[in-house]
Amino acid sequence: MISKTSVNAAKALALLAGMPPHEYAGAGFIAREIGAPQNYLGKLLKTLASEGLLESQKGYGGGFRLARSPEKITLYDVVEPLDKVSRWGGCFLGGGRCSESNPCAVHDRWKTIREQYLGFLRETTMADLASKRVSLT
Repeated sequence: MISKTSVNAAKALALLAGMPPHEYAGAGFIAREIGAPQNYLGKLLKTLASEGLLESQKGYGGGFRLARSPEKITLYDVVEPLDKVSRWGGCFLGGGRCSESNPCAVHDRWKTIREQYLGFLRETTMADLASKRVSLT
């Protein structure tokens, strides 16, 4: 239900969550560890840094690290800037007039699934992923 880009972003942040807090990891290392192309991942990590999820440092010993503790970064924080899951509030069938007062045929069922899924994203942290309590594979 999330893009491959979001899966790679979550894997990268989970890897960083398992590292010592003040240690940086290069994009090449992260790419090898999660099985993603280095150039693609480097751009993705820069995007996540611009969103305030990562800190970056250039030069020897540089790379990327989490900007906050892994317990404070949720899967929603990672996925939202990439997949815009907050936009899932519209009609599942594409009806422009679907609402609580004028529901489409699947409105109530979709609303329940959407709320559960978004709740999962908001409740799952990078600490959860790093500890393998939740798997992305």
